[in-house]
Amino acid sequence: MSLNVEIFADLSPLIDRALELTLGAIQAAIAQRGRFTIALAGGNTPQPLYEQLATQDLPWQDIFIFWGDERYVPMSDPQSNAGMAAKAWLNQVNIPPENIFPMPTQAPDPQEAAQTYAQQLQAFFRPDAPEWPRFDLVLLGLGSDGHTASLFPHTAALQVCDRTVTVGSKEGQPRLTLTVPILNEARCILFLVTGANKQEALTQIFAEQSDATQFPARLIQPRDGQLFWLLDTAAGEPLKNYR
Repeated sequence: MSLNVEIFADLSPLIDRALELTLGAIQAAIAQRGRFTIALAGGNTPQPLYEQLATQDLPWQDIFIFWGDERYVPMSDPQSNAGMAAKAWLNQVNIPPENIFPMPTQAPDPQEAAQTYAQQLQAFFRPDAPEWPRFDLVLLGLGSDGHTASLFPHTAALQVCDRTVTVGSKEGQPRLTLTVPILNEARCILFLVTGANKQEALTQIFAEQSDATQFPARLIQPRDGQLFWLLDTAAGEPLKNYR
């Protein structure tokens, strides 16, 4: 694993760097494998990145969009990660609709929905191969409690190692989420983190010893890929001298 920690004055240069890394990943993946696959994050921080991507002239037919997690709400709901990405980016470009794979949240049973999305991943990535799916790029955020995707502290989803998709939970509300093993298969992971309220979580995540069940983002360590932590100054204060 190649680990990189970069701290920026505020959100604007952080997003500029995230755009640079994303465009580089797109170019490399298409040159090497003929397509680019990405798992998107929700929340406010990545939205400016999506808006920037919407202005780019890219080979949209070779770009395939997935999600790292999703609230169990319709895509029309303001809380929907897929809905936010559609408005900020995907509805603004000529990407083929069949290249977009939102997590299904219409089934009455979230476990059934998780299984459906796992089957979609298997059909896309490995119809003839046993390996875990491998995204070219995964975007992740960080909660002040140390969670990432919908992998929350002390929840059963953290222990799921035999599936690509599972059901997470926050305050009793179900979420769909990719599991730790598939996240760690990614060729590149970008954490986009802002705000002073993330300092305690970051301190624990980067500590030599800490409880990963309390700070789940600590579990994200790509097996054979790059890991970037892009932080603003407010979040990155504990890591300003990190090497």
